[in-house]
Amino acid sequence: MTTAQRVHPMGSRLAAAGTCALVVVLLGAGVAGGWGPQLRLDDAVSVALYAGDDRSRAVSVLLEVLTAPGYTVARLLVFAPVVVWLVRVGRRRDAVWVTVAVVGVGPLNSGLKELVGRVRPDFPGGGAGYDSLSFPSGHSSGIACLVVTALLLAWPVLSGAGRRWAAVAGLALVVVVGLSRIWLGVHYLSDVVAGWAFGAGWTLLVATIGQRGGERVRWTRA
Repeated sequence: MTTAQRVHPMGSRLAAAGTCALVVVLLGAGVAGGWGPQLRLDDAVSVALYAGDDRSRAVSVLLEVLTAPGYTVARLLVFAPVVVWLVRVGRRRDAVWVTVAVVGVGPLNSGLKELVGRVRPDFPGGGAGYDSLSFPSGHSSGIACLVVTALLLAWPVLSGAGRRWAAVAGLALVVVVGLSRIWLGVHYLSDVVAGWAFGAGWTLLVATIGQRGGERVRWTRA
């Protein structure tokens, strides 16, 4: 015999989104306020992981491939057909929140950059060659948004093992893209962590609001 139990993920998602927002605020305040320990850690990690101004062409190409999933165009190419499919199968609520999350994360991230005003690492072959600001990392927020969106959409239809593998693969992709920004010398550690937190938190918030009122049911043995 089975009974249906309603699942309400709203509270846990909002709590996670709030935690992510707190991370962004604290790291941003540390950068803007010139908090020594954070800035020294950023500098140390940046110098230790930077691939070097004299890196080979092969290494540069590899790093560009690793960082590519964080580009806005990659995110749009992945989710444009997904949004079309969601509309075609009648899941318009999901289509709306996915569109808002994927399209909105970039402009909001740029707004945070202007608010904090951090310049990029001073490597001639890295951040010094960019005119844009550094905190938070747009690639890191973009890939976090992409992965969290994909997991939220796929989670209800995945098995237990499938969920574990999807979570591990998604986390690995997020970490690699974020680290690639430090290897390329265009972001500090704080930029990357704040980007991850912002992308994930923004997506969870939008998904929670977008799915509000929807009913989710999980079947368990009585």
